[in-house]
Amino acid sequence: MEALIFEKSTPGHREAKLPAAGVAEKPLSELLPQGMIRKEAPGLPEVTELDVMRHFNRLSQLNFSIDTNFYPLGSCTMKYNPKVNELAARMDGFSGLHPYQPVETTQGALKLMHDLEKMLASLTGMERVTLQPAAGAHGEFTGIMMIRAYHEAKGEQRTKVLVPDSAHGTNPATAALAGYEVVSIASNERGLVDVTDLKAHLGPDVACLMMTNPNTLGLFEDEIMEIAEVVHATGALLYYDGANLNAIMGTVRPGDMGFDVMHMNLHKTMSTPHGGGGPGAGPVAVAKRLVPFLPTPTVEYADGQYFLSFDRPQSIGRVRAFFGNFGVLVRAYTYMLTMGRDGLTQASRDAVLNANYIKAGIKDLFDMPHTQPCMHEFVLSGDRQKALGANTMAMAKRLLDFGFHAPTIYFPLIVHEAMMIEPTETESKATLDSFIATMRRIAQEVEHEPELVTSAPHTTPIGKVDEVTAARKPNLCWSC
Repeated sequence: MEALIFEKSTPGHREAKLPAAGVAEKPLSELLPQGMIRKEAPGLPEVTELDVMRHFNRLSQLNFSIDTNFYPLGSCTMKYNPKVNELAARMDGFSGLHPYQPVETTQGALKLMHDLEKMLASLTGMERVTLQPAAGAHGEFTGIMMIRAYHEAKGEQRTKVLVPDSAHGTNPATAALAGYEVVSIASNERGLVDVTDLKAHLGPDVACLMMTNPNTLGLFEDEIMEIAEVVHATGALLYYDGANLNAIMGTVRPGDMGFDVMHMNLHKTMSTPHGGGGPGAGPVAVAKRLVPFLPTPTVEYADGQYFLSFDRPQSIGRVRAFFGNFGVLVRAYTYMLTMGRDGLTQASRDAVLNANYIKAGIKDLFDMPHTQPCMHEFVLSGDRQKALGANTMAMAKRLLDFGFHAPTIYFPLIVHEAMMIEPTETESKATLDSFIATMRRIAQEVEHEPELVTSAPHTTPIGKVDEVTAARKPNLCWSC
């Protein structure tokens, strides 16, 4: 176990000292108000630079990462990040850019964004794309604000947004943040949108229906064309949550299904670093009717030059400082060029194959609420194991003992003791077989030795914790 940095502190140990700046230095009393000057030095650890480096490298090796272990996460695509993407983003011409440079000096970066927009529009079947949003939820908010602007431009004041009961949690949160009343639409016995219930809730006060396809259960909404028709017949729009785009790339396109606006999670689907709070990128693609409302500026090309256009009178305005998380855009652009259209299509097909392979390997030991083939992910129920004394939370903790990150659990809420498993296309058959064997072993442990599971994890640096107390009474002080 690695000691705390304060425990490594030794009086007199210091970091490297820089040479004097060579300019006259004024006393602090002349530079800062008296009340802002410390009377004594802060209680910082005293360690050498080498000790600091070794300490944080050892801590990093205790972290779980996609470069070291398997994430069967579900709800968030955690695929391998090819290092060529990192090399491209670190090129001096990209990493050294300043957002206030004249456009004459940033033609390469503007061309990249212009081309990336065209690639994403083609992949999704949409008319145009804004690259500004910082991540998926931000993209959702941007899309909903464009929907609001569209209806207001028509003189309509629509107050409701429809959201399936299997939706990602950000969907109702985004709609509520935008000032809409959220109305839940029921799922049918197949785990899909209940079209009868949807029709009962449609009306002139509905702004849009938010959904993803495949849905959060990993099931393809095969009535999507009828859904689009009945939604559009009332003047409402159809919003696509692109979190599950990794399942359908190159096979079907949201625009062809009838969706009017969608966000994409480039930090999921296009293989850029994901997790740890960012950075992300959540471009929003729109059908032709919503193009006038895109955020400013847009990247345009005319007379042999790329430029930023602010001439958009119906725009919802800027939604992100400068032009989005550019480094993430470079990584996604590199990934798409490397893969090509055929490669992206194959990636989705492999993701679907891997998910169905795992499902087939454990379906006899776990309850499967929906038995039809899944797409890139599936949801099982731990009800059978809970009845034997170990719930889904316990099984997720036990997975940590075998070097696997726990999948998303207790989501979606419509499945009891839910565990959502998404293997992604980048995992080998050997890894999938190992995960299947581990899941089967845990199921057998629950049957014969449930206390081994309920007391897990046993091999991690920190063992089982009281999560309720940790959430309500966090203790972040090293000396307490």
